[in-house]
Amino acid sequence: MSAPRMRALLVDDEVLARLAVRQALAVHTDIDVVGECGNVQEARQAIAALAPDLVFLDIQMPGGSGFKLLGNGHASEALPLVVFTTAFADHALRAFDANAIDYVLKPIDQLRFDQAMDRVRRHWRGLQDVTQVSVADSGKSYLKRISVQVAERSTVIPVAEIDWIRADDNYVRIHAGGHAYLHRETLRHLCEALDPNHFLRIHRSIVVNMDRIREVHTLFQGHAEVVLHDGTRLDLSRRFRHAARAALGLR
Repeated sequence: MSAPRMRALLVDDEVLARLAVRQALAVHTDIDVVGECGNVQEARQAIAALAPDLVFLDIQMPGGSGFKLLGNGHASEALPLVVFTTAFADHALRAFDANAIDYVLKPIDQLRFDQAMDRVRRHWRGLQDVTQVSVADSGKSYLKRISVQVAERSTVIPVAEIDWIRADDNYVRIHAGGHAYLHRETLRHLCEALDPNHFLRIHRSIVVNMDRIREVHTLFQGHAEVVLHDGTRLDLSRRFRHAARAALGLR
């Protein structure tokens, strides 16, 4: 099954720059441009309202840089996939530190842009793969315990005791019993080993043990969150909301 179409948002204070991205996207027929913004404040509102899968983001704009949109810490994890488009090459390292998928210089070169889109698709397909559980996997043997390195020792965590897991670059941070353990594994690979009858992906960077879910809240501007029994509040992304409704029996 092919991946669904991606919905893109263009963020740049220059109209001609946004037009250049549109023109570069013309050959990528699996992308729908759902909106355009000229500054960070508009972009925040558009992301909340439109829930795009992909954002083409300029860095230097009046009223705040593209990095300001990404924010600090957990704020960036609530964003779609991001490709920076900028005239300045000296921000590349910081862009990748901010978990951008790619960094395209202006004026846009079509070949370089196409390479960036190849990277975007690989990430996008990976996200889709983890959310689609085949009925044929019903007899699959799933992970029962995870061994994580803590200082000089290995700690064994029963999977049933895991509360939730957050992606942390090429690692995951496993939250269990009031403790957080850093484990060298990607969220995608770990998801493939977890039983989908017990673990639910609610965000591109978050997986939760469904037995720990106490409530689901619908918030303003289309946002939603999952509340665990210990009071932890986790973002429920619009992209994963349909699967969450089905898994949790929500109406």
